[in-house]
Amino acid sequence: MNILSIQSHVSLGHAGNASAVFPLQRMGVNVWPVYTVLFSHSGPNRKGSTVSAKTVEAVLEGIDAQGVVGQCDGILSGYLGEPETAEVLGDAVKRFKQQNPELLYCCDPVMGDDGRVYVDKALTSLFLNSLIPMADIVTPNQFELELLTGLRASTLDSVKMAGQALAALGPEIVLVTSVMPDDSDNSKVGMMVVTERDAWYVQTPFFEKPGAIGGSGDVATAVFLARYLTVKDLKLALEYTAGVMFGLFEHACQTGSNELQLIEAQDKLVNPPLVFTAQCL
Repeated sequence: MNILSIQSHVSLGHAGNASAVFPLQRMGVNVWPVYTVLFSHSGPNRKGSTVSAKTVEAVLEGIDAQGVVGQCDGILSGYLGEPETAEVLGDAVKRFKQQNPELLYCCDPVMGDDGRVYVDKALTSLFLNSLIPMADIVTPNQFELELLTGLRASTLDSVKMAGQALAALGPEIVLVTSVMPDDSDNSKVGMMVVTERDAWYVQTPFFEKPGAIGGSGDVATAVFLARYLTVKDLKLALEYTAGVMFGLFEHACQTGSNELQLIEAQDKLVNPPLVFTAQCL
């Protein structure tokens, strides 16, 4: 299996491709990483810069020129850096899908979390008008779901309704991460998969310390995409992803780490320690 992963990169810690590439490789996936930013780390006082849209475009054109698009099973996009990069990405997805209609595009509309937007606001309209309509899978967190739909998603039913509103724009599958609805147990965190026909919801214990660790959404999206491409079953892919994320958070909590320990906890990526059963909503 081959996945083209177009995301940010950090040298220290885990975010973007530094969160996605190793988990995918550990799961047996060959990854073609393309970087949209090069930062020292995520968070305050970081150093580095975005990668220009022209450079991203050149790299994608170079990949295309190798005649390998037919071998690509999925395109994964995350933090884009510059709004112009979204336009480059959209053109590449269209071109690659024309060559390989079986290819799945998974768009993680990285914009913010916990009530804070940390990207250029122009990206919101680019996601809505360009990238999400052509995506097969879109993976916002609960906050991003509200930004994209303009709907309040504070209960399980409203998360489902907002997810279906997003699915109506084009994606077949919407995975909502970091779901903590007001009408649910706040000692747990959930993920919901929504289609226009149904929805599945799974919860795991919420670990207070690693809950805010950056890059966890990037891992979840990568794991879900790889598992779905393997089993082609939404419920099973969701349950597997929940088990993996629980294992990673549990390990970080037990070791007192402020980062996900992807290398040390790599066995959790292929052998989730617990099985969490998703319920149909």
